[in-house]
Amino acid sequence: MADTPHWNTTAEPAPAEPASTEPASASAATTSSVSPGRRTAPGPAFALLGTVQIALLFALTALIVPLPRIGRAFSLDRADLILLSSAYGLSFSGLLLLGGRVADRFGGRRALTAGLLVFTAASLAALLAPGPGTLLAARFAQGVGAALAAPAAMSVLRALFPRPAAYGRAMATWGGLSMLGATAGHLLSGAVSAFASWRLTQAVPVAVAVLALALGPRLLPVTPVGGPGRSLDLPGALLSTAGITLASYGLVLTDARSWGSTAVLVPLLGGAALLVAFLAAERRSHDPLLPLAFLRDRRRALALAAVGLTAAGTATTFILLSLHLQQERGWPALQTSAAFVPFAVALLVSGRTAGPLIARYGAPAVTTAGLAAAASGLALLALTGLTPHIPYAYGLLPGLLLLPAGAAASFAGAAVLATDGVEPRQTGLAGGVMNTAMELGPTVVLAALLTLGSDPASLAATAAVLAAAAFLNTRTAQPST
Repeated sequence: MADTPHWNTTAEPAPAEPASTEPASASAATTSSVSPGRRTAPGPAFALLGTVQIALLFALTALIVPLPRIGRAFSLDRADLILLSSAYGLSFSGLLLLGGRVADRFGGRRALTAGLLVFTAASLAALLAPGPGTLLAARFAQGVGAALAAPAAMSVLRALFPRPAAYGRAMATWGGLSMLGATAGHLLSGAVSAFASWRLTQAVPVAVAVLALALGPRLLPVTPVGGPGRSLDLPGALLSTAGITLASYGLVLTDARSWGSTAVLVPLLGGAALLVAFLAAERRSHDPLLPLAFLRDRRRALALAAVGLTAAGTATTFILLSLHLQQERGWPALQTSAAFVPFAVALLVSGRTAGPLIARYGAPAVTTAGLAAAASGLALLALTGLTPHIPYAYGLLPGLLLLPAGAAASFAGAAVLATDGVEPRQTGLAGGVMNTAMELGPTVVLAALLTLGSDPASLAATAAVLAAAAFLNTRTAQPST
């Protein structure tokens, strides 16, 4: 792809652009308009958008560790806790495609503001929830706000870095931020729940959203709107939202019900039928919510698969190891969270080095190497991590370092590939599709792994899937035809 203007997504270096990994450190000479007569450097704006992205993913995972305490406080059984822990993800994943269309139709900054307003109100409701019903409704509403805000943030990011090379560097960092947010939710929620009320985990999203609402008009560029000719494709939005939400709900229920039970089969089959109807409707639509051609690019399709599978691998590890350490080894919540600190450190280090590696070796090569490293980390955890008599330093630590190092690299490379060549008017669509892959990956993979009945087998199977994805991604080093 040496003859294209896009940032080095092939295995060839791009000498025309410096190999900086941090968009926030871009030259002050590179500016973006915020309002008529005012210009600003992109660094602070990127920092604000990145913090929002971290907060959205933080809120998604912040209730996982404190779930036992919430269950005792509200007298909830296992099925209720499963629904509570999944509520955010159900509405988030189901509405992301519509959120991307809203951002493309009405402008990224407007959609981001609307999403943050909903997210702030919902997070406050979760913080102050007097009972389980209010908390459940608040979690669903948080997902609605996040589904508007997440793709809109990527749309603003594109306006902030209009040059393909700069936007590619930004996306390399963006992929790492997504994983950092989910990891922070696991770590901080355990620490908070050990010393204070679980409600304080909801204070972080509130603070970040209020900060973004206050600083957004000053820091973020005005983004173009799609124009009155673009519709929201409400039929497609209704079908996709209902289909994804129903199917995801059915998959979530497999944790407590059998695959052949009515409670699982009805939403699974209903969701599948709605998604088939959605694809049929999109083929006939003049302005589809999800143009099917968007997914026909081989490299983009494999990149989205890498995003979903990497998210699934890290989510599987957090859930299985958190349960193992607390239930099998008797570790308290704080010690369990502390066990994942090396995971977070490796994630940060790998995220910072991913950009220069992509600039030198290309996004496909870094994505492939990251998938292979993550698969190796999962394989180590399957072999030694769940054996109680093996010390932490020998059994868990090697896998908890290798997995995040590979996952951050894979996410960074896949984020570049998934958005390479996307037209500015479809940036919201790209953000919605990428975040949907990130949400659905863990849901689908975890539901499938539950059938194995063994935690080591689950980790080993996830490692095998990631290794297969790495093999398939080796072909993305060649330009798609």
